Amino acid sequence: MKFMKLGSRPDTFYTTEAVRSVSSEVSSDIIIQVKGSRYLLHKFPLLSKCLRLQRLCSESPESSQHQIVQLPDFPGGVEAFELCAKFCYGITITLSAYNIVSTRCAAEYLQMTEDVEKGNLIYKIEVFFSSCILHGWRDSIVTLQSTKAYALWSEDLGITSRCIEAIASKVLTHPSKVSLSHSYSRRGRDDVSCNGTESQRHKPTTKGWWAEDMAELGIDLYWRTMIAIKSGGKIPSNLIGDALKIYASRWLPNIPKNGFINKQGTSDSDSDSASEVTSKHRLLLESIVSLLPAEKGAVSCSFLLKLLKAANILNASSSSKIELARRVGLQLEEATISDLLIPSVSYTSDTVYDIDIVMTILEQFMFQGQSPPTSPPRSKLGFERRRSRSAENIDFDFQESRRSSSASHSSKLKVAKLVDGYLQEIAREANLPLSKFIALAETIPEFARLDHDDLYRAIDIYLKAHPDLNKSERKRLCRILDCKKLSMEACMHAAQNELLPLRVVVQVLFFEQARAAMAGGKVTELPSNIRALLATHNIDPSKPPPPLSTTTSIQAEDQWSVSGLKSPKSRISTLRMKLAEDDDLDENYTNPDGIGRSSNKLKALCTLPTRPKRMFSKLWSINRTASEKN
Repeated sequence: MKFMKLGSRPDTFYTTEAVRSVSSEVSSDIIIQVKGSRYLLHKFPLLSKCLRLQRLCSESPESSQHQIVQLPDFPGGVEAFELCAKFCYGITITLSAYNIVSTRCAAEYLQMTEDVEKGNLIYKIEVFFSSCILHGWRDSIVTLQSTKAYALWSEDLGITSRCIEAIASKVLTHPSKVSLSHSYSRRGRDDVSCNGTESQRHKPTTKGWWAEDMAELGIDLYWRTMIAIKSGGKIPSNLIGDALKIYASRWLPNIPKNGFINKQGTSDSDSDSASEVTSKHRLLLESIVSLLPAEKGAVSCSFLLKLLKAANILNASSSSKIELARRVGLQLEEATISDLLIPSVSYTSDTVYDIDIVMTILEQFMFQGQSPPTSPPRSKLGFERRRSRSAENIDFDFQESRRSSSASHSSKLKVAKLVDGYLQEIAREANLPLSKFIALAETIPEFARLDHDDLYRAIDIYLKAHPDLNKSERKRLCRILDCKKLSMEACMHAAQNELLPLRVVVQVLFFEQARAAMAGGKVTELPSNIRALLATHNIDPSKPPPPLSTTTSIQAEDQWSVSGLKSPKSRISTLRMKLAEDDDLDENYTNPDGIGRSSNKLKALCTLPTRPKRMFSKLWSINRTASEKN
């Protein structure tokens, strides 16, 4: 740290009975009271440099021996006053970044200007401040920190603004041109005089060298300094994001998964103290949010979601939450399931996690204005398609036209997996409304789910956690499931899942049996009526079912068991059991909302054949005939 020495006389101040005096052959004639401390001094050296003391002495009556002057609102306290007094006596004082602000404010209060005497204290401080303090990185940081104790004085004297400008200019310059590195403050201080040379051992080498030192500033000064740095336009947005992450980890509290503040069992004083701390953290978080770079990817999605968790727990402003949700939505494909498990602190919600904020994030993700790429139109001529050269050219041109939005398509596929995994986590909540579960699931467009295995897991978990669902509610839940997109293992599990509605089980068994028959090569051709039904739903039974997705971790009780389902006999027994339970209960079904089936396709998928036993016995006979031929 740089310093400056003024004066040449030795220090002769001493204390007697709580009164500070100075050794002199001349008797003292003035008593100055500064914030409870008394100084027994001499008028001549003080009044010759301090215009304010001259005026106060001329206005106050003189006593027989000592004139008393009160300085109740003196900035800087007794330490700053004593430095000014010693300067008046010619006693050696040392100025540095740690005391220059308080001394400058004290000198301004005493009006130690050039009009009173040439080479007065204000002039010398200003020269040292401009030529030395503002040229050093660490000195500028320490000086700016010290302005917080004298905010109004520092603003009026321009100390705060000049320090901010000096820091911003150093950040915007090349690191090799900065005199002190960020590690300087952590490796010790080298006291170097203003006229001497500064140690060159520690040079900033990385582009974000300034972030850690700036993280020591309070939020008000940090915000102003970051605004000055961003306005320069030379710092990449990712470095701004890294600096904000360092600052947030330095000052924001660690947010536990189950909440932040426990108000039970606390006294009124503790509650007031906690409320004050929460208010400070809330202001800090909202300031960080306002500083986030506008560019996508400047900060990680995980960091944004951590800020969103903190905003939720600290009850930040709705504008800050919406802004964070919008930014998370822009890069949601980077998130993980644990990132989305945002604790709910709303008194109106009984769920552990905040489902509404995740819904907002998904809406922001879908509203990015990117047109969803779809696959080329499928042929409706049957399962055995023959692609001509012209058709291949059309497909090539189609893919080329979608090249610009291929990243969007890929991100939506990732988000679909993410949402299905998230649904599996929240499905265990006993208080999770069915409407919210369905709304979350339906947010994902149909093309984004290549398979429905993870979605089926979530539905299965929800049915187990909510055994009180009635038949209509279970049917409403299962409408979001596409049985054609289930793998073989998922079909086997669904076939014996007694929690599923009968229509879903029938549909699963029908499509799974048709696919298995054709994929195994044991049946060369299906009956024409079955082929026509499958063709209406664009199903190619000659293709093997997709592999089971393993992107999410499932608890032991939610793992699928397919034992006993490898033989047609078990399927028939399961079906017969279901038919016996649910016979004639679904013929006149209408939604609880009063909305009937509006789609012929949905009718074809969900309507139970008039004579299911005959249809399935025909399918099993086809299998037996094929096996006998082999």
